[in-house]
Amino acid sequence: MDFEKARFNMVEQQIRPWDVLDFDLLDALQDLPRELFVSEDQKAYAYTDCPLPLPNGGTMIEPKIVSRMVQGLALKKTDNVLEIGTGSGYAAALLAKLSHEVTTIDVDVDQQVRAKAALSAIGQENVVFQTGDGLAAAVGGAPFDAIYVGGSLPRIPEILKNQLKDGGRMVVIVGDHPVQRAQLITRQGNEFIETTLFDTKVPALSTDALPAGSAFTF
Repeated sequence: MDFEKARFNMVEQQIRPWDVLDFDLLDALQDLPRELFVSEDQKAYAYTDCPLPLPNGGTMIEPKIVSRMVQGLALKKTDNVLEIGTGSGYAAALLAKLSHEVTTIDVDVDQQVRAKAALSAIGQENVVFQTGDGLAAAVGGAPFDAIYVGGSLPRIPEILKNQLKDGGRMVVIVGDHPVQRAQLITRQGNEFIETTLFDTKVPALSTDALPAGSAFTF
């Protein structure tokens, strides 16, 4: 399979039409080999516009949704980013290409091992891994310039908001299926401004490793 051509088609046919127009982000998407972040039997589907199952029962969401969320963060090369939910590692790699450093936290050790291997294969070294529940306590390295929540939540926990620097941004999908919205949260002093980026439908997965009421799709 010609992965380079598939990657080009993904960017031009799926992502650009979804109002992802940031040049640096588009370049990063074009450079990032998504086929390395999926299992061997899924490589033929790595660039399709559909969610893909992860070995731990989670879901790797469509690249256009990841891209729109990352674009909402308006990342700079000096930014330190927190990712809640490492999942496949694809979003972490994309965030890392656009920022100074990414701290990614996940409750699933085995899934993080797979993500580390993929990131190592592309030589992405500015990703720091932590294992644990990023919704239960502040993550080491806080406060952050940006927070990317790699899945859906019924509501936005205050603990995440409070890990943003003044002027910091967070993107997260909020709501219960089928009514969900990708939200941009911007901190201005002690206030948090919420902006809806787009409506979406993301399948949710509840796990015993997460607090009651949490739903994640990685």
